[in-house]
Amino acid sequence: MKTRRALLNAGAALAATLGLATAGMALAQTAGGTALRMVVPYAAGGSSDRAARVLAEALQARLGTPVVVENITGAGGRLAMRQLALGAADSNVLVVANPALMVVAPLVYKNNGYDPERDYQALSQISIYEFAAAVASAVPVREFSHLVAWVKANPDQANLGVPATGSLPHFFALMLGQAAQAPVQVVGYRGSAPLTTDLLGGHVPVAVDTLDTLLPLHEGGKLRILATSGARRSVATIPTFKEAGLDITATGWNVVYAKAGMPKATADHLAREIAAVMLLPAVRQQFTAAKAEPVSATGEQTRKMLEEFKGLWVPVIQKAGLQFD
Repeated sequence: MKTRRALLNAGAALAATLGLATAGMALAQTAGGTALRMVVPYAAGGSSDRAARVLAEALQARLGTPVVVENITGAGGRLAMRQLALGAADSNVLVVANPALMVVAPLVYKNNGYDPERDYQALSQISIYEFAAAVASAVPVREFSHLVAWVKANPDQANLGVPATGSLPHFFALMLGQAAQAPVQVVGYRGSAPLTTDLLGGHVPVAVDTLDTLLPLHEGGKLRILATSGARRSVATIPTFKEAGLDITATGWNVVYAKAGMPKATADHLAREIAAVMLLPAVRQQFTAAKAEPVSATGEQTRKMLEEFKGLWVPVIQKAGLQFD
């Protein structure tokens, strides 16, 4: 992807521009002297949560000011976005959000409760991630084609669990069903942790989630990933969906947002600091180890990426014709 290459190749030039030698600048100079809240709209343990915790630890060390991660769950992540939208305009709050909340929700929920464009401003993209489909290790299915055959033979049991209703994994699960010409019923959870708990407990037969969420359990032998959504293999032993016979690829992202009312000087400073942190080798290593591609991006680069992403996904979402109350 052109945007991805531009973001990843901009690292060295961005580092010089940011002036990494000034890393000790305290947040108190630009954000009112209080701690930063970094909100994750999902339960602990998922892709957004892990990205937020790695970022918060490094950002706290860089700023010299506490950065506290707070999980606010409910309504597939929309509860947190609604609450934050109603909060003080200039509060020191950041939120790590994904396409489900900033692109999908406004299109599929009649009463979304917040407007991403009106209520929030994008500061910096921090990652790109893939999706995967998995079954519990006790299930004898070992190839995605076998799963498709089982779904077609057992339509009443063909439930695909996803971490949140209306999330990008939700729409990817629908895309999988359409591409495989197999009937599926998507079941939304309140985060990745309860989803994997039900998968391992045999309460849902298949999970569709981000690769970085499912991979540790795959490596631990608790579940089996059957395929991943990238254009090429991220894990040598796991085929892509294309290799498994479905002509389908997809990726998602995590972006750090602030309230729209945060003063421009503060927002710009935080965006630069986040982009700088995402260049640190230790931070990049943690993202890469979790099979999430680290990204260091300016606010302008992030906004350009968002526009390109919408151009690709909005038609897909609208074609699905889903509407929720």
